[in-house]
Amino acid sequence: MATAPVAGASGRRRAVERLRQAILAGDMAPGQRLVEEELAGMLGVTRASLRALFDLAAEGLVERVPNRGARVRAITLDEAVAITECRMALEGLCAAKAAGRVTEPDAARLRQLGEDMERSVSDGELLKYSALNHELHRLVREISGQVVAAGLLERLNGQLVRHQFQLSLRPGRPQASLPEHLAIIAAVAGRRPAEAEDATRRHLRSVISALLDQQQAQSHEAQSQKAQSQEEAR
Repeated sequence: MATAPVAGASGRRRAVERLRQAILAGDMAPGQRLVEEELAGMLGVTRASLRALFDLAAEGLVERVPNRGARVRAITLDEAVAITECRMALEGLCAAKAAGRVTEPDAARLRQLGEDMERSVSDGELLKYSALNHELHRLVREISGQVVAAGLLERLNGQLVRHQFQLSLRPGRPQASLPEHLAIIAAVAGRRPAEAEDATRRHLRSVISALLDQQQAQSHEAQSQKAQSQEEAR
């Protein structure tokens, strides 16, 4: 017998959690339409449970288009830069707080992450390095105990997943970011709040520079393609 779809508050929670996970994992592409009937069947919830789409719209992961339904929100590079500027302030705060609260077991976890990151870059395991990168930032937020900043950062980071993934695969980017991450680890584990905040801000300024470089490269590519198309049309 087929399992009955989950309804009510439980259905809505399931829909929010599974949709968020799918978007953050990249299983749903930016701009992809979210058809309620298909989603309800895929998630095992009632269509009424898909009011959860409003929750994800509030998080910036989904957008509702008048007369066209909902779709996964695409974040432009300009927006990604603006979001990263906000992250700089919040993550700097969390790093400083974490350096003031870090315990020996916490410091050991941070140092182990650093060693794993070094190994993944050395071995060319870029996907593993990207996952460790996310884990490092998550762990610093956890150690900080700054739940308000951590909650805001989770929402902001959710909107940046695709851009962060693309950056992590750019040639030379892991080698550039690794020493920045190691500096954050050393400062937090060494209980140096001001240095931890400064290292975090330097790292995120580097991320912004990489995003701007990516934007410039895409602009040049678009111009080249346009010029080529015009030449072929002659």
